[in-house]
Amino acid sequence: MWPEAEQTGKFLKAAEQGDSSARDQLLERHRESVKRMIELRMDRRLLQRVDASDIVQDVLLEAHRRLAAYFENPGMPFHLWLRQLAQDRIIDMHRRHRVAQRRSLDREQPLSPQWVEHSSLNLGVQLQDTQLTPAAENLRREMTGLLLSAIDQLDETDREIILMRHFEQLDNQEVAKLLGLSPAAAGMRHLRALRRLKEYLNPSAGAEE
Repeated sequence: MWPEAEQTGKFLKAAEQGDSSARDQLLERHRESVKRMIELRMDRRLLQRVDASDIVQDVLLEAHRRLAAYFENPGMPFHLWLRQLAQDRIIDMHRRHRVAQRRSLDREQPLSPQWVEHSSLNLGVQLQDTQLTPAAENLRREMTGLLLSAIDQLDETDREIILMRHFEQLDNQEVAKLLGLSPAAAGMRHLRALRRLKEYLNPSAGAEE
């Protein structure tokens, strides 16, 4: 989901040397990824009231203002740093909108962007047993809603790692850095989250084990 690292590095180097065009291209090439991250993390009901593109613009403007500080202390890869700025903005949006307008939001129906549904579908197929019925295509389509619902039932830790690995498409090393874990511990946590997610999707299978 995030832009290719090698090209990002070239833009970063040029931007650090004062190339304003490279700086603008650096931020612009991350726009769609930031938007997807925001669509994924924000309450789907809130997305019907707030334009994700407006939030993306705020995040990129903040990144522009803080880019010099990032160059002085690049403690993490650029896309993870940008992701953290977006995460802070999402928290602020939830605080200002979700809490202040809880009743009206709760009356609205959830909305999943198409790319989120597609990612859910791919993950759902991976978690399904290999023995599919002749109605496999219908089952796969139904998995979209079922999987999103199951993810919502996970505890915060398990939900976080599922979203990062399968929707944001971060690798194990990146997830480990964000969570402050060793790669081995992050890998084990990912496997545990997948196991619990599968239990929500197929509770009878968990009971038989």
